[in-house]
Amino acid sequence: MTNTPSSPDAAGLCHAPDPSPRALRGLDALNFFLADVRDGLGPYLAIYLIAVQGPDRGWNEATTGLVMTIAGIVGLIAQTPAGALIDRTRHKRAMVIAGALAITASCLALPWISNFYLVTATQSLAHMAGAVFPPAIAAITLGVVGPRAFSRRVGRNEGFNHAGNAVSAAIAGSTAYFFGPVVVFWLMAVLTALSISAMLMVPAGAIDHDLARGLGCAEDKASDDQPSGWSLLLRNKVLLLFAALAATFHLANAAMLPAVGQLLARIVGKEDATSLIAVCIVAAQVVMVPMAVLVGTKADSFGRKPIFLAAFGVLALRGVLYTLSDNPAYLVAVQCLDGVGAGIFGALFPIVVADLTRGTGHFNAAQGAIATAQGIGAALSATLAGLIIVSAGYAAAFLVLATIAALGFGLYLLLMPETSGFGPHAAPSGAGAGTPLAIPAE
Repeated sequence: MTNTPSSPDAAGLCHAPDPSPRALRGLDALNFFLADVRDGLGPYLAIYLIAVQGPDRGWNEATTGLVMTIAGIVGLIAQTPAGALIDRTRHKRAMVIAGALAITASCLALPWISNFYLVTATQSLAHMAGAVFPPAIAAITLGVVGPRAFSRRVGRNEGFNHAGNAVSAAIAGSTAYFFGPVVVFWLMAVLTALSISAMLMVPAGAIDHDLARGLGCAEDKASDDQPSGWSLLLRNKVLLLFAALAATFHLANAAMLPAVGQLLARIVGKEDATSLIAVCIVAAQVVMVPMAVLVGTKADSFGRKPIFLAAFGVLALRGVLYTLSDNPAYLVAVQCLDGVGAGIFGALFPIVVADLTRGTGHFNAAQGAIATAQGIGAALSATLAGLIIVSAGYAAAFLVLATIAALGFGLYLLLMPETSGFGPHAAPSGAGAGTPLAIPAE
């Protein structure tokens, strides 16, 4: 299938030709199978290095944590240029395939290496490659279905992504009991092969690369201007505000699950706490599936703003509820609310960015820059919560995180306009005269 040039509809939004069922099934399968590949070994890295490599090879909690920190910083730095690269390239499928292969190769090398610097290099490469996936998948989706169907399709993508995470976590957890931590390597290799097959199900000609980078229509003149992601934020006040709000969300959210894990370890011991955290992760992912689909279905009719406010509100409520009881079953139940807040955020994030960059050709560069901002918020969250836990206890930490979420709710309510229906020349209601909604495609 080859896309014919897109054209504007009566509302001024461009639409892509109807995508083939094969391309849509490919997007479903890609999001499902790539869910566990995109984060590399993730939480299993520490388990493998400490339990398998062990102190005899120089691995303990401190060295493992340092590797994860360095790799995380490298991945954070890579996000903005990765988004800009996806805007520029017409080989988006190849970028996804190359990223999956790079992550898998980096992780499969671990059983044969134990040197700190080599392990750090492999995991840094994995995090760099992983930075390609969010903008690439969003771009391919936008290029296949067009802006008119983008909201619903993003919700479906997120639903398959969370379902894939839940299934792979359940498989890893159950099979690791019989075969040990090495099972995650086998699982990753299989999922990578399936991800590549899924990506190839989406025909190259089905992707409108002008739509994929946020240009209005194929007949619109593509911009030769390629500003950095940070330049995009500085030139677009509403986009800059959204970046700050995304960072605020992650500042409040990122430390909650680790703090619950630490609290459970104090209450029930490390071994039982690990099992309970696994239950928390799977349960939250299961909740995220219907939430993501619901967001995709209702984002156009309800508007983005009330749904995003619900995410901040649920996050604040979750922080408060953690302080009411130390019962392990209660804490696990409250953690399920993460599926509501994170499910909403994950589905709405690319939709709002697409709203704010429509017609500019810089959709993916903006995604990368805002992802970097939210990554900074997530990194600061762990430090902030840790300091408060040491000085004032867990309840105080949860209340501070809840307060930050409530602040984000207030700022979004008062300052952030409704973005649905924004176009490259629209003026945001309530945002002040002269606020640029999009960067002109020169």
